[in-house]
Amino acid sequence: MPRVSRHLVDGFIYHVLNRGNGKQRVFHKDQDYVSFSVLMKEAKKRYPIDIFAYCLMPNHFHFVLRSSPADNLGKWVHWLLTVHSRRYHHYYKTSGHIWQGRYKNFMVQDDRHLLTVLRYVEGNAVRAGLVFSAKDWSWSSLRERIDAKNSRIIDEPPVMMP
Repeated sequence: MPRVSRHLVDGFIYHVLNRGNGKQRVFHKDQDYVSFSVLMKEAKKRYPIDIFAYCLMPNHFHFVLRSSPADNLGKWVHWLLTVHSRRYHHYYKTSGHIWQGRYKNFMVQDDRHLLTVLRYVEGNAVRAGLVFSAKDWSWSSLRERIDAKNSRIIDEPPVMMP
């Protein structure tokens, strides 16, 4: 049975997430995070999107993205996860699913919702007990936001109208 297509709208912002298959750990060491971050940048060159926030956790990720055209979002995520899976299997000598099913995406409704989602995504490592302060987690966009001149991946979030 074919998958139900996603209803994505040009120019809208989405909270996108996925986790390791069976909640397994996907990022085992710093180099895993670095490699995934590099792939995020490569995917952005192939399929232009705006990345407003992200957080890479040991067994999952969160992104806040905007894409125009809308189908670039799916292409971006598909390319990123496919290439990451191939590299992961090659490096760790594994096979099978790394990610648990299709990624999930939720449309951001307005400015207030956007601020809530940005805080939620960038504060993920604190809620998980990995760090005391969100700025201490190396694998999220908060550090880039604080030091905007050294930003590697993220774009400035827009002001939305209600």
